[in-house]
Amino acid sequence: MMKTAITTNTGGEQFYSLTDIVGYRVVLRGKRIGKLVDLVVVEHIKLPEVTNVVIARPFGNPSIVVPFEKVVSIEPKEVTIEIDSFDEFARELRPDEILLKDHVLDKKVVDIEGREVEIVYDIRLVKRAGKLYVTDVDLSRYGLLRRVGLKRLANFIYNLADKIKEQTVSWAFIQPLPPTMSLFKGDVKLNVLKEKLSDMHPVDLADILEELDREQRVAIFDGLDTAQASDTLEEIDPNVQRDLVFSLRKERVAELIDEMTPGQAADILSVLAHEDVTAILKMLSPGNASKIESILKKQEENILNFTTQEFLKFSPGMTAGEVQDQFRILARGKDVIMYLYVVDGEDKLLGVIDIKELLMAKDADRLGDIMTETIISLNPDNTLKEASAMFARYGFRAIPVTDENDRILGVIHYRDMMNLNHRFLG
Repeated sequence: MMKTAITTNTGGEQFYSLTDIVGYRVVLRGKRIGKLVDLVVVEHIKLPEVTNVVIARPFGNPSIVVPFEKVVSIEPKEVTIEIDSFDEFARELRPDEILLKDHVLDKKVVDIEGREVEIVYDIRLVKRAGKLYVTDVDLSRYGLLRRVGLKRLANFIYNLADKIKEQTVSWAFIQPLPPTMSLFKGDVKLNVLKEKLSDMHPVDLADILEELDREQRVAIFDGLDTAQASDTLEEIDPNVQRDLVFSLRKERVAELIDEMTPGQAADILSVLAHEDVTAILKMLSPGNASKIESILKKQEENILNFTTQEFLKFSPGMTAGEVQDQFRILARGKDVIMYLYVVDGEDKLLGVIDIKELLMAKDADRLGDIMTETIISLNPDNTLKEASAMFARYGFRAIPVTDENDRILGVIHYRDMMNLNHRFLG
């Protein structure tokens, strides 16, 4: 919500209202040099980025257009910049530069059929990782009161009436602006793409949601129909997915779970606390809940139960020629033959050799010289779910399991993991 000019969330992001910060005094080395009158943005990313601040100077001095990277801080009523000279930044604005106040504020917003929706009364911005982005346009009556200078009245009414909601539209649903904004006369009509949400591919929608802040993300996601929301949730980055699931009502999560396969549902629920999972499972049909609960339990099974002892291991002193000569006999009956595991006398895993590397090696090459010493392995405490994630991340055809002393305890084959996925996670 945009009750104050600056708010900060726990992630360190700062939120601003354009109508508040326009008019802030600008300070250079402790002295006031003018006031901030506009922001220049570019739309080369999902959310427009502020590239410059426009500063009006007193006594007839020309305005300056300062890169945002020169902005040291934005505090209530004051913007601090750091530049060496005014002349370097005194210039005319280019036709292709988009000004938030002059070009967007107070402009009509129309839907995709050309029907007028509302007026842009304010613009929301967020500062993250040292950069300033546009996140939303405010079309609300609350924004209108603030726009006409009745900020105190707006805040008073808003605080008293919980039913008054800010009507904001994420910039992610606004089509790109014309490249030469300054050449346009009258109102600029922006196309709000909310009506196209239902036509968006879940992957594209997931990309957009990942760029938004938590409040906007939850608000938009909760407005999707159940089937699309379910498909989109599966495509969202796991970290964002976890945050989104935590923010949703349990009833809503249960609706989404009903649209998924048991395996997909188990992956989503596995990020929640046990009591939350139990509550959600009670909202599902007994049959579906039973399948998901079974998968969740299987996901937590120890990976050591699914390893094989039928793999190839050799000492580092053996040569590639010796192994090749014996390979047909040694590989007979083995479950894993695409990798050779090089071990010492106590079965400590020293390295791994892909069968292709063995075939390309010279006969006299020692295994210890051609092996890969950087080893990706599981430990005995890893779960089936963790093993599945490691296969997905690295794309290996088999992964060894080693103890705290690097002794090889077994190997799990990708094929076997997929079979387990079909049995337990599908």
